[in-house]
Amino acid sequence: MIRYNPKTWFGQIFLFHRSDTLRILWQEMLIMGIYSGILTWIITVNFPDHQHFKNTLSVHSLVGFVMGLFLVFRTNTAYDRWWEGRKLWGSLVNVSRNLSIKLNAFVKNDSPEKKEIIQLLSFFPFAVKEHLRNQQQVSFDQFELSREIREELIQADHLPNAIVQIIYGRLKEISKRQEITAEEMLILDKELSELLNIVGGCERIRSTPIPYSYSLFMKKFIFIYTVTIPIGLIPDFIYWTIPITMFIFYVMVSLEILAEEIEDPFGTDDNDLPTDEIAEKIALNIQEIETKKRGSV
Repeated sequence: MIRYNPKTWFGQIFLFHRSDTLRILWQEMLIMGIYSGILTWIITVNFPDHQHFKNTLSVHSLVGFVMGLFLVFRTNTAYDRWWEGRKLWGSLVNVSRNLSIKLNAFVKNDSPEKKEIIQLLSFFPFAVKEHLRNQQQVSFDQFELSREIREELIQADHLPNAIVQIIYGRLKEISKRQEITAEEMLILDKELSELLNIVGGCERIRSTPIPYSYSLFMKKFIFIYTVTIPIGLIPDFIYWTIPITMFIFYVMVSLEILAEEIEDPFGTDDNDLPTDEIAEKIALNIQEIETKKRGSV
């Protein structure tokens, strides 16, 4: 995710990063400019009075209003998915903290099972992040996990589920030694269930894209509109039609590209959620809670 100062808007006008739509679309814009230039020349040479095309711009004005509504809906829908993903990861931060604090409050002894649970909780956001990116290989290097746990996680098809399952197993061992009460176990169970609910919410966003027919219709709509609009512009603007068409194409297609980029917010694009940073933050919070607990003993 790109960090920026929203108050320096004038400087950002002249700033181009790798995801900037102008950098992505410059070749297509050049093609549109060449196309509109050829079309302008043909119409100007063969129809110098432009009488046949004077009323076509009014049609594009009506169609443009409809397309504007479609683009607004498309962008809002994509942003809603992005924001929903951010809220889910915000909940992941809170639930991870709550679970770590309650575990340290309920379980006084630093048993091997408790240490494993702490490490698994620290690892959980990294596992969710890679799971949402369909990554098969996950690094365990910064976590103190036993070889048995690592092998079990490597073989798991659904890594977040496997982590929660192992945590339940370790809590069961702690409960057998009566180091935790049934009421406390229910409280921890509620937090663990919420972890999986968060994962399920993220999976719902990732696995449910915008319907294909809607996306295809928008692309065709934009293409037909931008290809035909020079015909309506030529009678009034003649060769100024070229930059105007390029600009209209840039605006229309940029909105669609931005919507496509943010509708799946869990990837590595510049405008995706900073899940790497959030995962690091969760791990640091959990380790800090554990360190303070040890210092207070």
